Amino acid sequence: MFRTKTVEQSIRDTEEPEHELKKSLSALDLTVFGVGVVIGTGIFVLTGKIAKQQAGPSVAVAFVVAGAVCALAALCYAEFASTVPVAGSAYTFAYASLGELPAWIIGWDLILELALGCAVVAVGWSGYLRSLLDTAGLHLPEELAGTHDGRFGFDLLACLLVVAVTAVLVLGMKLSSRVTAVIVGIKVTVVLLVIVAGSLFITAANYRPFIPPALPTAHGGGLTAPLSQLMFGFTPSHFGVMGIFAAAAVVFFAFIGFDIVATAAEETRNPQRDVPRGILGSLAICTLLYVAVSIVVTGMVKYTELTTDAPLADAFKAVGHPFYAGVISFGAAVGLTSVCMILLLGQSRVFFAMSRDGLLPQFFSRVHPRFGTPYRSTVALGLVVAVVAGFTSINELAELVNIGTLFAFVVVAVGVVLLRRSRPDLPRAFRTPLVPLIPVASVLASLWLMLNLPAETWLRFAVWMVLGFGIYFVYGRAHSRLGSRLRGTGRIR
Repeated sequence: MFRTKTVEQSIRDTEEPEHELKKSLSALDLTVFGVGVVIGTGIFVLTGKIAKQQAGPSVAVAFVVAGAVCALAALCYAEFASTVPVAGSAYTFAYASLGELPAWIIGWDLILELALGCAVVAVGWSGYLRSLLDTAGLHLPEELAGTHDGRFGFDLLACLLVVAVTAVLVLGMKLSSRVTAVIVGIKVTVVLLVIVAGSLFITAANYRPFIPPALPTAHGGGLTAPLSQLMFGFTPSHFGVMGIFAAAAVVFFAFIGFDIVATAAEETRNPQRDVPRGILGSLAICTLLYVAVSIVVTGMVKYTELTTDAPLADAFKAVGHPFYAGVISFGAAVGLTSVCMILLLGQSRVFFAMSRDGLLPQFFSRVHPRFGTPYRSTVALGLVVAVVAGFTSINELAELVNIGTLFAFVVVAVGVVLLRRSRPDLPRAFRTPLVPLIPVASVLASLWLMLNLPAETWLRFAVWMVLGFGIYFVYGRAHSRLGSRLRGTGRIR
């Protein structure tokens, strides 16, 4: 269960003709992918919601905290991705350092994270598009507008979006990167518009108090309270200093996806140099934009008066500029398209890597003879996510996605230390500084944010993990290609 796959074997597997992905990406492409997936739901939706409900103007500090946790993890991802330039991200890294069972668990975790993330983003995109259609006088039948306020329906627009991005991903990574570059250009322009235009309407009084006094959570919190409050006897509360950490655990969703850059390492022309640049560059750009937007929006409108559905657009409406609100809604709808695309890209690459290793059916590990993409896994996952998006309403899924990502961060940080000790001879184009200090700090910071997520999120995560263990022992362990090789040489362990 803890047999490891050597880095050399991982790289040799990528050279098999039927499993070889086409190398076409540069550092710029990777940075665009990173910015494309990170700037989305978090900046267009979570900014107002978290400011109003948990942190007030100090939501900017929450973004800094979440960004710092991601930066620690990014340094660890950069070393692994430059050392093991193979599809699969944290799954592949865990296989090389921790062993097969931990690798399976982290891969299973990533499938959950990216599938739910893609479905939730597609539903959010559908909401923005319906709003634009309503403004134009076009209305979808209620039965095709999704599930809302207890009313059941099928979200046709969300489903069609996932189908469309699946088709683009099948046609090739270079096409995907070009489409993403156009979309990223549009939404970064919209974000800069918010920052520049919004700064003209800032009122200093709206920042007072910058950290609102702590208030007890209604009904005592229960399973909806952060686990840290239940474990250490804190009175469940929002706002105050603890509110900043609780807010950071939620706005962390806004940073989901920078690690997807690592899943594209196998399709990068010079992964040792370009993957670390793509990871760190995209994270730095997005953190700066998030902090600036949160400062501007909470300065434009008192945090108690922010809306939770479309806070950026509604802030401009509140100061008498509906034109800007329309531009922002358009930018959000366009921007969420790239988020959905890149989340599905990351998920298909993790699934592909697990299939190539035999832990999932190898049928899904074939690449398209013309486009050089893992088309079978992409199409299969795209159809599943399209159905899920069609019947999903946005509820507490963001927290479930967050805990999956933070768990992956813990595994990667531990893996860096273990691989340094077991394979000090490996060439490392990028080296995480101050090992083991940085990895340990990454583990502790990720665990702290995990503890600030609701207890019910931990229960859902545990159920998914138990299901994953069952599948591994029923199928994955017996069909592992590494296991077959070791049995053939008499070195099974």
